[in-house]
Amino acid sequence: MELHIKKFAELTNQELYQILETRINVFVVEQNCPYHECDNKDQKSFHLFYLDQKQITAYLRIIPPGISYQEASIGRVLVKNEFRKKGLGFKMMQNAISFIKENLDSDIIKISAQEYILDFYKELGFEVVSDRYLEDEIPHYEMIYKL
Repeated sequence: MELHIKKFAELTNQELYQILETRINVFVVEQNCPYHECDNKDQKSFHLFYLDQKQITAYLRIIPPGISYQEASIGRVLVKNEFRKKGLGFKMMQNAISFIKENLDSDIIKISAQEYILDFYKELGFEVVSDRYLEDEIPHYEMIYKL
């Protein structure tokens, strides 16, 4: 599996299509949650993804400070169903945290985490900093990671 981290302008048309298709398949179709996928943050973000035989297996976007939050952020974290439970999500998040440490001017990473996956983020070192809230009718918590 190959790791890629690219700015929006560096993505090929095919990569961008696969990213959007994969995000829609996981967040809209699989989670049965209609929401606005194209939020104009992609153009300012870094896109971290794993390819296996030219197929995206896992993806997240790294959002620089000042776009979603004052702090750097990580969002749209996903691993395709057939690649789950193999440590790929953990490995991908570790790579994102390292990228932020080395490339972005932020000493905190802030995320909006779905409730069902809080333990995953806690295991990485994120801490819950908000009460439970609904985003697109799904329970979420804000979490931070101190670099």
